[in-house]
Amino acid sequence: MRYFYRASFAILFTCILMTSQAQNKLTDQEKKDGWALLFDGKTKSGWRNYKSDKISDRWKVANGELYLDKTVTAGNGDIVTDKEYKNYELTIDWKISACGNSGIIFNVVEDAAYENTYNTGPEMQVLDNTCHPDAKIIKHRAGDLYDLISSSKETVKPAGEWNQARIVSKNAKMEFWLNGTKAVEFTMHTPEWDQMVAKSKFNTMPAFGKALQGHIALQDHGDAVWFRNIKIRELK
Repeated sequence: MRYFYRASFAILFTCILMTSQAQNKLTDQEKKDGWALLFDGKTKSGWRNYKSDKISDRWKVANGELYLDKTVTAGNGDIVTDKEYKNYELTIDWKISACGNSGIIFNVVEDAAYENTYNTGPEMQVLDNTCHPDAKIIKHRAGDLYDLISSSKETVKPAGEWNQARIVSKNAKMEFWLNGTKAVEFTMHTPEWDQMVAKSKFNTMPAFGKALQGHIALQDHGDAVWFRNIKIRELK
């Protein structure tokens, strides 16, 4: 019996180790398909605070996760990719703290005229739908195109559990996927898009949703949030 428990523990430990090693890695097939890592699981390389050349200690790396440490009060703010993207497929795992709020923002323009990432970039909402106040607002729930389009189906997992998001951008046609389900689909830079923005909270931001490409941002909304397996494949 003692041998059985030892053997079982060894198998369990091996499985955990293999799972850990699989994080923040590209398979041979992914490499062939043109995928690249935006987070290596060890450093903050490739990311920096919005309109800065550095990334603050508020954003940390541990256990293969890039996370926001809200106990660090200095250097708050969203972080962005060094590079800009236009046509791409992005996958990213996220988990949010209890009653927490964050977001994945895209087509972000860095310019002195814009104080925040959301002045130009639309957002895929990251949220604890059970108790954050935004969960009571239509179009503000996890997986939504924030303040513009609600998810077709709710597939978000509880706070503290990992979700897999996927964003596909191809010639202004966008898809949001959450945990394997297509949640939102829309086309930017059309009269319909402009009308939708005009009816939203972004109607006072003339540059919102206008860019054809931009940086990808992870939002500092003041709540603890974790990210891993951030991968991107540029599309032709």
